[in-house]
Amino acid sequence: NLLMDFLEKIFFDNSIATYFIVFGIIFCALIFKRFLSQYISSILFILIAKKWAFVNKQEFTQQTLKPLAWFLFITIAVFALDKLNYPTDWVYKIKGHSVHIILEKFGNGAIIISFIYFLISGINFVAYVLEKSSIGPNDKGYDQVVIFFRDLIKIILMFLGLILILKTVFSVNIGAFLTGLSIVGAGLALAAKESLENLIASFIIFLDKPFFTGDTLKVNNVSGTVEHIGLRSTRIRTAERTLVTVPNKQMVDSVVDNMSMRSLRRAELKLVLSEKSTATQIEKFIIDVKNIFDANPNEITKSSIFFTEYSKDGIVLLAEYFTPPFSRVDFDTLKQTINFSLMKLIDESGLELNAGGNNVTIINSDVNSLNQKNSNLL
Repeated sequence: NLLMDFLEKIFFDNSIATYFIVFGIIFCALIFKRFLSQYISSILFILIAKKWAFVNKQEFTQQTLKPLAWFLFITIAVFALDKLNYPTDWVYKIKGHSVHIILEKFGNGAIIISFIYFLISGINFVAYVLEKSSIGPNDKGYDQVVIFFRDLIKIILMFLGLILILKTVFSVNIGAFLTGLSIVGAGLALAAKESLENLIASFIIFLDKPFFTGDTLKVNNVSGTVEHIGLRSTRIRTAERTLVTVPNKQMVDSVVDNMSMRSLRRAELKLVLSEKSTATQIEKFIIDVKNIFDANPNEITKSSIFFTEYSKDGIVLLAEYFTPPFSRVDFDTLKQTINFSLMKLIDESGLELNAGGNNVTIINSDVNSLNQKNSNLL
């Protein structure tokens, strides 16, 4: 009886038993929110795994567990607190609104924010699944399209969440708000002309596909690898490991050299041999150089060497060869191998490279004699 009397005591317009029940529910939700969210995630994963067997359970859990846990906890806590009577002694108003109503609307806003957070994490996971499902050599641009629409949908969800908060928490007339927003939006569109141009340019990039994430580009004196193509700009990692942000409008309007899409790589050699070289030596040297190129059929697809100039300045041979679109490191390695082979060939053939000019030194003996005469006079 004493326990029942204690539980039935009224404290701030609520019985102690009601406090125990409400805060007990909140405490249990805080303690078991992770276990409950894991259970729900496991059920969702079973349904998803039937459709996409390649989905990793750990990845799915990391993407959805925390947002789902907080959404469940906040929802349970807000509905539990709603069962308490607001104390009549605490009736205050802020800007004409009672504290009770403000707290209620704050709880509704917390539920909306946690739900939008959960939906955004779900969008991230869906994007992850779609990226993993893009299998095949022709799907190079698939991932960047997925990332683009992932970011776009997240922005739309955030905007819808803002609308719900304005409606639920601040009791804003959405119709009038959207009408005013359209008028303001027209003014903002003029003020944010460049941002809109960049947004339109991003759609052009995704539709026209002049480059993809991971491609090596040269645009506006900036060279590097594309790391991210966003709604407003493209981020390029340079050889100095700096990150350059280029507006998408410039990526569309400028001349973009996509070095990753080249069909071949070209190397050129200019050899200036001594004018004392004989015709027989030059002819044999050209044949030997061709043999060096032909000895690497998997690395050199096409090559040529010609005797182009003959003068007192030397004998000029121009050689060029083409390789498959190797990486820069592989291409430089091959060039180094070819250069070493040519050096050895020149040494073995007895040829000499042209000195590249003569140094002429002029000694003005008249000036020295004049200085000597002046010294004698002194």
